[in-house]
Amino acid sequence: MRVTLRQLIQLFISLAIALGIFWYVYQDLDGSQLSSALSEVSLFWIGVSVLLSLVGYWLRAWRWKLLIDATESNKPTVLTAFWALMFGYVVNLLLPRAGEIARCAALKNTNRLSVGSLLGTVVLERTIDFAFMLCLVLLAFMLEARIFLEMMDNLFSWQQVLSLLSEYGVLLLTVTLILGVTLATVLRRIQGSAFMSKLQGFFRQFVKGIKSIANLENAVSFWVSSFFIWIIYYAMMYFITWSMDSTSSLSASSILMVLVMGSIGMVAPVQGGIGTFHALVAFILVFYGIPESEGKVFALVVHGSQVATVLILGLVSVAMLGKLTWKNKPGQGSLRKDV
Repeated sequence: MRVTLRQLIQLFISLAIALGIFWYVYQDLDGSQLSSALSEVSLFWIGVSVLLSLVGYWLRAWRWKLLIDATESNKPTVLTAFWALMFGYVVNLLLPRAGEIARCAALKNTNRLSVGSLLGTVVLERTIDFAFMLCLVLLAFMLEARIFLEMMDNLFSWQQVLSLLSEYGVLLLTVTLILGVTLATVLRRIQGSAFMSKLQGFFRQFVKGIKSIANLENAVSFWVSSFFIWIIYYAMMYFITWSMDSTSSLSASSILMVLVMGSIGMVAPVQGGIGTFHALVAFILVFYGIPESEGKVFALVVHGSQVATVLILGLVSVAMLGKLTWKNKPGQGSLRKDV
């Protein structure tokens, strides 16, 4: 996958933002205090959480394969989809959202599949995950309404929001119209060009991937796996709270609230949710009477354990995908027989 100058600039900007937020969150936590808190963390419960994450990753790969099988005749194995998924995750640690393209490119190389169709399945996956996350937010709001409203009051001043809209609303509308006219002009000029023809072909494959949900052989398995992926996410958070004394007494609904805030932090456009995850998790734990310093340590434990898991599996995936790409390359089978 070729990296452009624009992507490099995006990489450095998002990394600077992520590290800036991370530094801001942890600047008042000295090294001795942090090491002392980490030394008391239970590795057993962290291990349980990591093992559950492996089940979740495998389930994600299996669900993705269900969508791919509905659109492609050259079907990858679950293991190949798993390695492509982990490769995508490790790329996301370097360049936000690039991992979605990277995992599609990986399967293109190993199984000669259409990137456009694969991207369609990924967008469909992400849309469904977003819908499930919204359901979690609503459930958390119903169970923890008091905390939710208190938190929103601390985060937003609706009067200030309305004031900004009234002051800059016209400017925002003008910029939107200018961008719309510019886009329409560009599209009109490239209409009928070779580039437009390729773009239309890619879009057709993309739509084909999105429509894969209508061609599923086992729709029940797809929806059940989508549901259990989030059950596993919750179980990961539930068990890892037992790794620290300060978080071990959190109620089931409180843990759901922490999961929601962590999920919001992870979808921020920074590498692997660095900084944003830590800030939001530590922030919500304060509302449950957990000292800010303890909340920051907990966020570090949760995020660090998952980043370590992704890094290890991601590096292994590079080797495995390289091997699979060479193995499935046209003519390589006969070459190995000759050797």
